[in-house]
Amino acid sequence: MVFVLKPDATKEQIGNFILELEAEGFSTILSTGTEHTVVCLIGNTAKVDVDHIVQTNDIVEYGKRVTEPYKAVNRIVHPDNTVVSVGNVNIGEGYFTVIAGPCSVESREQILKIAESVQESGADILRGGVFKPRTSPYSFQGLQAEGLEMLLAAKQATGLPIITEIMNQTQIPLLEEVDIFQIGARNMQNFDLLKEVGKCKKPVLLKRGLANTIEELLMSAEYIMSEGNDQVILCERGIRTFEVMTRNTLDLSAIPLLKKKSHLPVIVDPSHAAGIRALVAPLSKAAMAVGADGLMIETHNNPSKALCDGAQSLDLKQFQELMVDLKRRAAFEGKKLSQHDLH
Repeated sequence: MVFVLKPDATKEQIGNFILELEAEGFSTILSTGTEHTVVCLIGNTAKVDVDHIVQTNDIVEYGKRVTEPYKAVNRIVHPDNTVVSVGNVNIGEGYFTVIAGPCSVESREQILKIAESVQESGADILRGGVFKPRTSPYSFQGLQAEGLEMLLAAKQATGLPIITEIMNQTQIPLLEEVDIFQIGARNMQNFDLLKEVGKCKKPVLLKRGLANTIEELLMSAEYIMSEGNDQVILCERGIRTFEVMTRNTLDLSAIPLLKKKSHLPVIVDPSHAAGIRALVAPLSKAAMAVGADGLMIETHNNPSKALCDGAQSLDLKQFQELMVDLKRRAAFEGKKLSQHDLH
């Protein structure tokens, strides 16, 4: 349930209104937009008389029930688009943010070389896995703490913000210097982990699960936001279908639908969606065309020797060529790309 307040409502009046609602046992979310201020009521609102609250509170313009189970991520509650900021990099409306780097950090030399190259090509954020969830227990699981030190060295050398996957809540202290937590597809419904990163003030990139619906993705984001962290980025990375010629099936329709239903920024991971290097560039362009706010692209200095996901990784030259094309398309779309060039 949401209450849209009148433009002349004072901070004191809004505060008193919220206190009255919370005294009745409800939780509230205050959303201040460019045109409206909205108070969202969370709890069992079935017996709440909307008309009575509107009529007895002079600052309330109107009230409306939110039928969807997700509240904090809902565009009805937060009409304006959320922009997530990481240092000088913005992810969201008006920007097209590119995250690039290897599936796994393999050596100091490797991650430094890739970081310097993708930065020169125009990437805004460096990715690199240090903890790797793998289908087989015998596959490479990442360099873990040693890999994290290498990733942090690349951050220091280039100034690029870094993102890496967090596997469970015990790793939060270890990853304190990481700029963005990545919740992988397999952990999308790890609710204990979602709640713990929700208590942090660090941005979280949440990937859609292999076989999860759009509503389930939004509900997972709700877990994070309900704990107080509103710095959430949604990521469409393909879903499992009956098609076997690609690793997954990229659901391009999810991007405009997510942006219609939610105020959170949405990016696309074409590498995991396709699993095939040759498809990464066309899917990247398609993602921009349907309104994505950015991309996460796996890039490696020697994909044929990669310890993880080499078949879907662009080499450094291929990534550079893609960025040249994306810059032209971003200009046409009216979006800012390669934000580190702007400062």
